[in-house]
Amino acid sequence: MSDDSLDLLDDLLARAKARGADACDAMAVDSTSLSVSERLGRPERLERSEGGDVGLRVFVGRRSAVVATADRSPETLDGLVDQALAMARAVPEDPYGGLADPERLHSGPLPDLAICDTTEPTPEDLVDRARRCESAARAVEGVTNSEGAEAGWSRARIALANSNGFAHAYERSGASLSAAVIAGEGTGMETDWEATTATHLADLWSPEYVGQRAGERAVARLNPQKPGTKQVPVVFEPRVARSLLGHLSGAVNGASVARGSSFLQDHLGAMLFAPGVRVVDDPLRRRGPRSSPFDGEGVASQALDLIDDGRLTTWLLDSRSARQLGMATTGRARRSPGGQPSPGATNLYLGPGGATPEAIIGAIPDGVYVTTLFGQGVNPVTGDYSRGATGFWIENGRLTHPVTEMTIAGNLKDMFANLTPADDLELRWGTDAPTVRIDGMTVAGN
Repeated sequence: MSDDSLDLLDDLLARAKARGADACDAMAVDSTSLSVSERLGRPERLERSEGGDVGLRVFVGRRSAVVATADRSPETLDGLVDQALAMARAVPEDPYGGLADPERLHSGPLPDLAICDTTEPTPEDLVDRARRCESAARAVEGVTNSEGAEAGWSRARIALANSNGFAHAYERSGASLSAAVIAGEGTGMETDWEATTATHLADLWSPEYVGQRAGERAVARLNPQKPGTKQVPVVFEPRVARSLLGHLSGAVNGASVARGSSFLQDHLGAMLFAPGVRVVDDPLRRRGPRSSPFDGEGVASQALDLIDDGRLTTWLLDSRSARQLGMATTGRARRSPGGQPSPGATNLYLGPGGATPEAIIGAIPDGVYVTTLFGQGVNPVTGDYSRGATGFWIENGRLTHPVTEMTIAGNLKDMFANLTPADDLELRWGTDAPTVRIDGMTVAGN
């Protein structure tokens, strides 16, 4: 791997220090991507892009600023340093700002996370994958139209250095394939989709499998009914259950907690879920889509049990939010070259339970199985939850007819407390959950 980007960052840091920065860090991201789309058997788009950005963050006392550029000419980079320092001197002091504590920075060789696939697909290969995927979807009986199939690949090199002596770089890759189709005619049309993502091309589902699943999902939604309004158990399929983890990660984000804008801000150490429930954030997972050897400040990556045996154990913290809360960073800083670090999750998943999805559904005399969610009706301050949904009605332990135009509502604290995970966890997306059942939600339809 070339050290050109690290040499460039080292030069930027030296210039910033020489011109008055008390501390500084710099980041370079170089990326290549290739994407294609196919619709109704014809190519619609073929794009390739290559680019790179360099960002410099400087501290003058407790004042800081970030400046970024895509131009790496010596003249531009020289001006970048002066601009960053001038901006830092003009902004108010931040008592919590600063680089990560040196003892928390990653040191030694980087762990082998297998997150970069050295195989670069040809445009012809991606076109073939998209074509096969859409063909399989359109071949499903009942599919009448297509919104298309897309295939993509990307690779990036991320380099980070700071004035405390940290300097490392790593590469990562990603691949994806998806299809969306329409079933039915006229006012009775329904649409659905399927997708697969992975860091390595070889780990993607086959195009035929993705397409067939997209087609079957669309056809299964035909002739839906509106449910009545009642309080029943709600079962979230894995694809939508992972959105619940998104709400959890937002609520345990250290920046939100420090601002007082999280409904969980007073719940550190409290039982949020039933005993036995575990939520893990693991940036060191091999081939994980959000794995990295260090965070956006250079802090060594480590796995966290956010929820251990039902109890909330920690927050997602970068250095700044940790200082605000009187804690230590948990190595969850995320950033782009032109932005300040902020905390966020990595490979987040809800641990599996002991029952199969069939057993969980089979114990429900009357309820709903949710396959799609839409709308943004979640209040991060109170935890109130209300979202539009579609899916299938559960009657006597079986999925019966499709249902649509309904709202499911509750409060996230109550939902977490009444959540039961099934045993079908698959680690695919970076935020993953098995099928989950939540008792006591309100379903509003007719």
